[in-house]
Amino acid sequence: MAKVYQATNVGKVRYNNEDSLAVIEPETYVVADGMGGAQAGEVASRMLVETVKNFLLKTPRPWHEKILAQAILLANDKILNTARRHGEYHGMGTTATVLSLEGRQAYFAHVGDSRLYLLRGNSFKQMTEDHSYVETLVRRGELTAGEARIHPMKNVLTQAVGAVTNLQIDTASFQAEPGDLFLLCSDGLTNMVDDVSIAKILKTAANPADALIEAALNAGGKDNISVIVAGVD
Repeated sequence: MAKVYQATNVGKVRYNNEDSLAVIEPETYVVADGMGGAQAGEVASRMLVETVKNFLLKTPRPWHEKILAQAILLANDKILNTARRHGEYHGMGTTATVLSLEGRQAYFAHVGDSRLYLLRGNSFKQMTEDHSYVETLVRRGELTAGEARIHPMKNVLTQAVGAVTNLQIDTASFQAEPGDLFLLCSDGLTNMVDDVSIAKILKTAANPADALIEAALNAGGKDNISVIVAGVD
């Protein structure tokens, strides 16, 4: 496995960082972007990461996509129950993007608008679909991708961990190839930096995680920014 880079930053506008991320050995990665009043977003994203990590480390490998989805569902229950018991956490939730590599097989599970990308040669592809109101409009042909980036409701999610009892989780698996580069990130990156610029940084930067954070900050840093970059030997 190639070197893994990770970084998170509060950005230039927010006072606290509601993102959480983790590298879980072997070769498993989690990014979560929390939401909710006061410190609730931090609580939700941290609970997601900790629950996923604890569940996986007690579960035999391979951690295929159904296992990853089970971990997210467990976190969903824990976040919902915590919010019911503590009024200050009412309405909290989080995105969840989880990638696990097992040899040449890649598995992922996903909820929300954090993203998983794959850079393979000159092809840079978003592997996840945003669970957001504007993305629904894009799929219907009612908005272009460019219009979606500046839409006033671009941050409205249709699915989030801890927000609904009947959570819908996207899962998939595919073959990884030597030289592949994976990016997991919160929307603090993708709302600030376009895909073409992200791909260029991944191809050229000595430390792509730090370089992506810097690019988002230079573009305004309007949200928390979290990235994990992992390659395949």
